[in-house]
Amino acid sequence: MTQTVQSSSAQVRRGDGSALVSTAELPPRGHFIANEFVAGGAGGSIDVVNPADGSVLTTVIEGTADDVDKAVQAALGAKADWARLVPKQRAEILHKIADRLAENADVLARLESANTGKPLMVSQDDVSGSIDTFRFMAGAARAITSQAAADYAEGHLSVILREPLGVVGVVTPWNYPLLMAVWKIAPILAAGNTMVIKPSEQTPLTTLKFAQLVADLRAEYAQGDASA
Repeated sequence: MTQTVQSSSAQVRRGDGSALVSTAELPPRGHFIANEFVAGGAGGSIDVVNPADGSVLTTVIEGTADDVDKAVQAALGAKADWARLVPKQRAEILHKIADRLAENADVLARLESANTGKPLMVSQDDVSGSIDTFRFMAGAARAITSQAAADYAEGHLSVILREPLGVVGVVTPWNYPLLMAVWKIAPILAAGNTMVIKPSEQTPLTTLKFAQLVADLRAEYAQGDASA
């Protein structure tokens, strides 16, 4: 379906972005905290607009300071177990995330186009880049180089120990919502950190969908960690 818009010099034809995704393919509208979607505090709701025709695709919950505090506390609670994993274990999880994105590449690309107004081919490229980013960081996590332990000053042994920073806060913009989120998520997780991410309120859908798609991997990781 298309919509024709008259202009003084030409006709602009806009695709109907709402036709790209079904209601069932939309992500949950709440905050993703402690591995589940929650309704949040006293905040209102925000319309997520389809730029192709100005219609409302869905609504999402507006975050409050209390919601941020809960998200940070959840990330703090998760950091010790995640940081304790060796690079090989973290890399395996990142590869599983990449696999999950690849399995759902079609719906992610269509959702990205519906939310941003991008041509589908561009969104498909963004999803492909997101998958590749997780695979790249999975390898990078196992190839960190540093100065070797040695006597660099007479009578003193120098050792460099790399440790995760902890919880990282991230804010992502509207124009490359999934890809720019992944550019932050993948290296932060690869380095053993946890995070709180705030996507643009204009284009939050693929970030929320990402959380929905990989949520079950937390349980798989926890079981693997318990048996290690």
